Amino acid sequence: MRLFVKIAPVFIKKQSIMLRSKVLSLVARSGSIRLMSTGTKLTTVDVNDKTGIATLTMNRPPVNGLNLELLQDLKSSIDEIEGNKSRGLILTSSSSTIFSAGLDILEMYKADKDRIRAFWTQLQETWLALYGSSVPTAAAINGHSPAGGCLLATSCEYRVMVPKFTIGLNETQLGIVAPKWFMASFLSVLPQREAERALNQGRMFTTEEALKVGLIDETATNKEEAIEKCTAFITTFAKVNPLARSLTKQQFRAADLQQLENERKDDLEKFLFFVNQPAVQKGLGIYLEGLKKKAKKQ
Repeated sequence: MRLFVKIAPVFIKKQSIMLRSKVLSLVARSGSIRLMSTGTKLTTVDVNDKTGIATLTMNRPPVNGLNLELLQDLKSSIDEIEGNKSRGLILTSSSSTIFSAGLDILEMYKADKDRIRAFWTQLQETWLALYGSSVPTAAAINGHSPAGGCLLATSCEYRVMVPKFTIGLNETQLGIVAPKWFMASFLSVLPQREAERALNQGRMFTTEEALKVGLIDETATNKEEAIEKCTAFITTFAKVNPLARSLTKQQFRAADLQQLENERKDDLEKFLFFVNQPAVQKGLGIYLEGLKKKAKKQ
């Protein structure tokens, strides 16, 4: 993996400067939903008692930037869902306009050496957990999904997206290259020729374009309908032996998962070397300053 692969956070065009504030505890919804995850977590897990399907919601305003804590909570929630033997996992966002803007670049700029190691290691672990999950997974994409947001969506088995938003891995627009394991998720969804062209162009797809090329499976008019369609997909496995289904999925994805497992240490060290280069830090500083100026004008 080339050294310049690991600067993915820079491609988040819409990400705001984010304060690391805690999220207020969420109140369980009434009816047939029981809330499993509470407190100050940046994710919640709601299990539908009728379907047995869990909805995992990212809740880190304003754009669900993937910082260390959100990544930890995502991994913890995935483990929780598998441990509670839910029939499936639906990933979505509490935001009305952003699914996830991708990696939080504040984790990269003038970062504490221990925290940045923990951050990248956690990103690896979270991807391994989602991409290799033993339960059926689907993404209800209810907002823009660039970069790391696209990574999360394509790590799921099925995607339903609301109109008027965009999705894609747009790293090359900023002169960078996605890690191989980002590409693996993309290639699990798109034909190689289509994926290669999109990655080379750094293309962001509209909802309609994403449906046409197969980057998403369905569209929905709103988040609620997207969740309903994700639920319908997961229920198609109702009469399939869960163990057989899980082992079949993991055999399909084994090579991609094992490749990252084999390269995790090397992947981390290359990332740390590259992100700490003076030119890279300078570029991150300029980008953050631009975001600050933009925020003041709004």
